[in-house]
Amino acid sequence: MKKISLNALVLTVLAVVASAFTLPEKEAVTYTVDVQQSEVTWKGEKVTGNHVGTIQLQQGSLALEDGKLIGGNFTIDMSTLSNTDLEGEQKGKLEGHLKSDDFFGVATHPTATLTITKVKPQANNTYQVTGKLTIKDKTNQIQFPATVTTEGSQVTANASIAVDRSEYDVRYGSDSFFDNLGDKVIYDDFHLEVSLVANAPMMEKAMK
Repeated sequence: MKKISLNALVLTVLAVVASAFTLPEKEAVTYTVDVQQSEVTWKGEKVTGNHVGTIQLQQGSLALEDGKLIGGNFTIDMSTLSNTDLEGEQKGKLEGHLKSDDFFGVATHPTATLTITKVKPQANNTYQVTGKLTIKDKTNQIQFPATVTTEGSQVTANASIAVDRSEYDVRYGSDSFFDNLGDKVIYDDFHLEVSLVANAPMMEKAMK
C-alpha cells in the first residue's frame, strides 16, 4: 500500500511541475485593414503598351500570431476600378470597358475576394503566401511574396501579385481564347501592387 501511495504521490508532483512549466497557447490577433490608408494599384499590358490604375478594398483583415503572419481575408470593390494614365473621354471609355462583361462584369460581380490559406515565413519579415482568389465567381489558387512588419498596434504589409485573367474567364483580347489578334493582343497577366495598413482591435475598457 505504501508503494502504491508513493507512486501516486510522485505522479501527482510530476503533473503539478509539468503544468507549471507548460507554455500558454499562442493567440492569433486579427488586425483590421484601414481601407483609406491602404492602396492597391494595377497594371495591364498589351502588345502596343500598357495602362495603370487603382482599385479599392471594401474590407480586409490580417491575422498574426506572435507577430508573424498566419492568415488574412480581403474583399475588393470592383466598382472602384479606375485608370490613372488617361484623361477625359479616353479615361472614361477604358474604365467603362474594364467594368463591362468583356472584362470584369462589375454589374454582376461587384466584388472579388482573396483568402490566405497558407503562409511560409522567409527571411527579413518576408513570406511566401498562398491564397484563394475569386473573380467573377471563379476561384483559383495563387501565390505571391509579401513583406509584413509590425510597429506597436499597427501592421504594414506589401505584396506584388501577378494574376492570370484567363483563369477567371476574362477573355477580351486574350490570345488564350482568340486567334489572329495581331497587335490587338492584351496579355493575360495583370499585376497588382498592394500596400496595406492594418490596426489591432481596440482593447476593451477596464471595468469601473
